Parts: sequence; C-alpha cells; structure tokens
Amino acid sequence: MSPDGGPEAEGLEIHHEHETLRLDEDRVRAVVEAVCAGEGVEVVSLGVILGDHALVHELNREWLGHDYETDVVSFVLDEEAQADGQIDGEVYVDLDTAAERAPEFGVPTETEALRYVAHGVLHLCGHDDDTDEQRASMRALEDRYLKAAGI
Repeated sequence: MSPDGGPEAEGLEIHHEHETLRLDEDRVRAVVEAVCAGEGVEVVSLGVILGDHALVHELNREWLGHDYETDVVSFVLDEEAQADGQIDGEVYVDLDTAAERAPEFGVPTETEALRYVAHGVLHLCGHDDDTDEQRASMRALEDRYLKAAGI
C-alpha cells in the first residue's frame, strides 16, 4: 500500500531519456498510484519513459501511424491483463511539449508533464479521448488524480 492507502505501484519503472529535463520520481509515482487507486487497477509492469520530441514523435509515427508531435503515447503490452484490471504497458512523455505548453496553462513544466503521465496511465486503464466528450471526461479525471497526488 502507498502512504495514502492506495495500491503501491511496485512494477513501476521510471526512465529519464531527456538530455536536460527531469521529473521528480516520487511525484511521478504519486500520480501513477493516484490513477491506479481511483481506477481500481493494479500495476503489473509499467514503464514511464520521460523523453523528448524526437523520441515521442518517432513512436507516434512508427506505431500509431501519426506523423506529428504529441505530448504522450501509451502502449498496452498485455490486453488480457488490462481486461483483468491490471496494467502492463508503457507511457512515453514528451517533456519538450510539456515545457512549451506549460506557460499556456500557467503551470510549471513538471505539472504539465505529470498531467501527461496521468493521461497516459488513463489510456492504459481503457479510457479513450477520441471525442470532445471523452476528452472532457479524461481532463476531469486528470484533474482529480493530480489533486489526489498533491500536484
């Protein structure tokens, strides 16, 4: 159990792949644990990779067929685990996009990047953001879980 009584994300690995930007690992862990507690899921294995434009753009192009930059991409590695309420996946966060967009929202870069972490984990929990209604729902969940994580 995490300090707030929610599930511990023991299978979480955080990888810093950006040359200069980093996130506090305790804050990343707190966001992941808040999402998991709220969604009632358990982390079996989750890699959170904190990268740059080039890394996330390449993954977006190669694996999703989208030739443009994006803030976060997620990959479910085990769909059966997902159906059983478990996370086995990867979340790639573009810290460059977070740094560029944070001033637009009046938040620190880290807060914007942690929103992307929450968003990516929500995708691994089965949430989609294809419609305006789904995007609004995910935004509300991101807000809830960031607040729960003390962000």
